[in-house]
Amino acid sequence: MAEKRDYYEVLGVDKGADDAAIKKAYRTLAKKYHPDMNPGDKEAEAKFKEANEAYDVLSDSEKRAKYDQFGHAAFDPTQGGGGAYGGGFGGFGDFGDLGDIFGSFFGGGFGGSSRRQNGPMRGEDVGAQITVSFEEAVFGVKKDISYNRIQKCPDCQGSGAAKGTQATTCHVCGGSGQKRITQRLGGMAFQSTTTCDACRGTGKIIKNPCSNCRGTGYVKVTKKLSVSIPAGIDDGERIALRGQGCDGRNGGPAGDLIISVNVKRHEIFERDGYHIYCDVPITVAEATLGAEIDVPTLEGTQKFTIPEGTQPGTRFTLRQKGVPYVNNANRRGDLIFTVQIEIPKGLSEKQKEHMREFAKACGESNYSKKSGFFKKNSSKK
Repeated sequence: MAEKRDYYEVLGVDKGADDAAIKKAYRTLAKKYHPDMNPGDKEAEAKFKEANEAYDVLSDSEKRAKYDQFGHAAFDPTQGGGGAYGGGFGGFGDFGDLGDIFGSFFGGGFGGSSRRQNGPMRGEDVGAQITVSFEEAVFGVKKDISYNRIQKCPDCQGSGAAKGTQATTCHVCGGSGQKRITQRLGGMAFQSTTTCDACRGTGKIIKNPCSNCRGTGYVKVTKKLSVSIPAGIDDGERIALRGQGCDGRNGGPAGDLIISVNVKRHEIFERDGYHIYCDVPITVAEATLGAEIDVPTLEGTQKFTIPEGTQPGTRFTLRQKGVPYVNNANRRGDLIFTVQIEIPKGLSEKQKEHMREFAKACGESNYSKKSGFFKKNSSKK
């Protein structure tokens, strides 16, 4: 008989792993190697049982303590381990959580070990993407979207049985979807619960399957919706439309449609939260003398007066001209613009002469930064 692997190694966790990490690792392996997902694969079945055995020990504080002290010998009755799997406790074949694991394929989460495959299961969430312009994200818009979802077959209404027929209760499991197996090892009885092979855990037998869904009870369809994109939404944010995902099973609720919003870049504006930013070019004369300039906003241009002597890189703010707050259209961020002084090019000789006269007339007295810079520099010598 092959030597058993270390339980921590089986689950791929450290010996100091907490209960949450152990449970997460187990569920990942159980979903990967579940017999229903790997029909006829003996290797997957063996790994599935191995993971279940490891989890049964490491998820129980008393068993884990014994295992940490004695290893596998703690549960070997031939070595005086006390037979921790005896007494009908459940052993390595106890698949009590498998209903939850299988249910996770339909988005149902892990609602407790009593869940069975033929119990109500929530439908899967469906993901979709939508692209909007900068302005559409700011002010909101309605967009049409198409996506695929799984829904009940319209011909059989989800039963999987052909019209005029119906599924019958499984005679093997009595409709429970599970069967209990008793195994004997070393004079001890081990009880385990596993998925019923006859009905694959559904509790029903379909003799005449529906031709439209091939007996599954569900079909894939393309659905179209008109989606309202709220004003103020940002790039990468998501919208959840409840109940628009895949239909649930056995009376379970439908999943959600999760829409990821992509926002196109703007030619002028950049966004940071609810504020928007842009650069506004002005002339040397406008910066020097002050002027009324046009500032671009999301609603068009707006007049703004800059003071004389405005320096390059100076920022100004237009209040309430930014992005509306989501769910509060009366509150908006600000528009913050930075003036960039444009130096003229291609001057004529006459224009250059005027500039020389202007520079000569100003001297150093009108340039506080320049004169101050050289004073600081000379003081260091």
